[in-house]
Amino acid sequence: MQIFAINTGLFKLDGGAMFGVVPKTIWQKLNPADENNLCTWAMRCLLVKDGKKLILVDTGCGNKQDERFFKHYFLHGNDTLEKSLNNLGFSTDDITDVILTHLHFDHVGGALKWNLDKSKTELTFKNATYWSNKAHWFSASYPNPREAASFLKENFKGIEDTAQLKYIGKDADFNHPEFSFSIVSGHTESMLIPKIKYKNKTICFMADLIPSVGHISIPYIMAYDMRPLEAMKEKESFLKEALENNYILFFEHDPTNECATLKQTEKGIRADKTFKLSEL
Repeated sequence: MQIFAINTGLFKLDGGAMFGVVPKTIWQKLNPADENNLCTWAMRCLLVKDGKKLILVDTGCGNKQDERFFKHYFLHGNDTLEKSLNNLGFSTDDITDVILTHLHFDHVGGALKWNLDKSKTELTFKNATYWSNKAHWFSASYPNPREAASFLKENFKGIEDTAQLKYIGKDADFNHPEFSFSIVSGHTESMLIPKIKYKNKTICFMADLIPSVGHISIPYIMAYDMRPLEAMKEKESFLKEALENNYILFFEHDPTNECATLKQTEKGIRADKTFKLSEL
C-alpha cells in the first residue's frame, strides 16, 4: 500500500467562525488572520494506492461555482486536485473509489465537473464508485437553513443520477480490509471519519471533526458545527480512542501541518509531534 497527501489549493475563512467562542486573542496565535479577519486554510485530500485500487478521500472545492461565489473564499495557491494527481503519475480516470466524508462544498466540489458546454455536470472520476452515507445524503439534499449555503446541489446531485453512488453505514460497507469508519454528527449529519491501517499504524482522516492542530483542544470547535455540544463530546471520545491506540491524525484544513500524534498533558490531550505524511 502507498498513501499520499493530495493538495487541492488554499482558501480563506473567517477566523472567528473557525474557532467559535474562543477569543481572537487566543486563536490568532494558532492561525494569524489578515486585515479582514480571514485565516488561510488548506483543502487537503488523501490518496491510497493498494493493488488495483486507487482510493481518493474528499475532492476539494472544484471550480464549478462562479467568480462571485469564490471571491468570498479567496482561493489561492498553485495546487489543484488534477495537478496533484498528475504529479504522482495518476489521472482522474485512474481513481477507482471516491470517499466523500460529507457534502460541504470544500469537500465534495471536485467530485463533479462541467461538461464541455457547461450545460450539465459529469463525473470527474468516471471509473470510480462514489461513497457517502445515506443519512448524510438525505440531510444534504434537504438542508436546514443554516447549512444550505454549504450544500450546493451542483456539487453532488449529478452523482445520485448515476449507478456509481453507494453508501457506507448500516446499508452497505466499504469492502477494504484496511479501511474502517467512525460516523459523527456534531459538525453535520453522519459525517464519515475514515481510518486506514498503514505500516502497522492507523491514519485517521479528520475531515471537520478536527480540521487542524489548533482544533485539538476540546472547546476549540467551529461555529459551522450544527450541534456544538455533540461535536465536543465526539471530539473528546475520539481523542481518547486515538491516544490509547496511537492513531495518527491527518488534517484536511491545517495550512501547515499534515499529520500529528497525540500526548496527554495537564491541560488535556494535545498534539505531540507534527510531520508530513511522506515521513511515515
